[in-house]
Amino acid sequence: MIKFKFLHIVALVMVCVLGLSACKRDKRPTSVKPGKKSTVTGSSYGKKRANGEEGGFALKKFKGQPAGPNLVLVEGGRMIMGTSEEDVINVSHDNLERTVTVATFFMDETEIANIHWLEYLHYLYTDSGQDVHDAALPDTLVWVKDLAYNDPYVEQYLRYPGFRYFPVVGVSWKQCSDYAKWRSNTVNNALGMKAPDKATRDVAKAGERLPIESGVVLPDYRLPTEAEWEYAAKALVGTQYLDEMQDYSRIYPWDGHSLRNPYGREMGFMLANYKRGRGDYAGIAGKLNDAAMITDYIYQFPPNDYGLYNMAGNVNEWVWDIYRPSSFEDVDDLNPIRRDDHKDPVSWYNREGGETLIDDRQRVFKGGSWRDVAYWLSPGTRRYMDQDSSTSTVGFRCAMIKAGSNR
Repeated sequence: MIKFKFLHIVALVMVCVLGLSACKRDKRPTSVKPGKKSTVTGSSYGKKRANGEEGGFALKKFKGQPAGPNLVLVEGGRMIMGTSEEDVINVSHDNLERTVTVATFFMDETEIANIHWLEYLHYLYTDSGQDVHDAALPDTLVWVKDLAYNDPYVEQYLRYPGFRYFPVVGVSWKQCSDYAKWRSNTVNNALGMKAPDKATRDVAKAGERLPIESGVVLPDYRLPTEAEWEYAAKALVGTQYLDEMQDYSRIYPWDGHSLRNPYGREMGFMLANYKRGRGDYAGIAGKLNDAAMITDYIYQFPPNDYGLYNMAGNVNEWVWDIYRPSSFEDVDDLNPIRRDDHKDPVSWYNREGGETLIDDRQRVFKGGSWRDVAYWLSPGTRRYMDQDSSTSTVGFRCAMIKAGSNR
């Protein structure tokens, strides 16, 4: 009994010691709780300098990066980037496996839908006029085929209410990049209007750009890099079973080799909207499988382990990078991107001679679409298209950095 009491007292003492240590650590300054004085000059923030004069360095209150609409946190880390599918073309070899690290970032939970683009067009017309509005219009003629009757989609797909939450298509890389800039300004202006201090609200009301030091604005929305997109699609966070241990990778954004759900009430149903074979886009009437002859509802299929919908199928998605077949061996292994022709100049390619389509206007798109076979659903596969081109199979989603922390 005495021994038990002694151990109990020792345990309490240890708890108190650890508690005091934790309290001491909690007093250390952080970005959210910087303290009242500078730790290197002793001056009070926002009041007086160390010599007593007025005009001290002022700090805005900061509660952490605000939550951006539709964004999901993608915790960064190491991955084996590259294709894990057999190269059926047998000539590209343009995304060989290599180890890279991607910093934590945010990505849209879903593809940008028709309703989001119509909202964009509305405000462009209201705020910027007819010419700017017209330049942002999707090319609805992407649905026209000489030997197919897809004509109704030309008029209806973008604007008919039934298609509101289907992914926008017919948009070029350039149009998507412009959308991301508009979205950044719109979201940050709304955040500024809710700021705790009147000065910041006044700046927002005037339509001016809020300074990043205010702490109420988000980093810019933008197209994800190819590495970010591929990392988010694979979602290998779901394959970890011990500390930094994974015993398998993924061919698709889900486990296994099958494209059908192996579990529960949805067993046998497709996990993505894609083309199963020549002429088979949806299955047989009476028991349609993916039930989508073209695109589908942006929340239709199960999300991956990051909570991201349709990272395979439905529509391909534009990414930031320009295309080069040698990117896998040229780009950095931390946050890789190819934004220009550095180390692989366009002069090395003979486009005018008809030997290649590669130039500095070719942008990568990934993910597979309603019109693609299963091979293109694998996150490591990649294709490219001119940044001013558009099709009925390519859409997009936005990304954003996680500023100041990986957590």
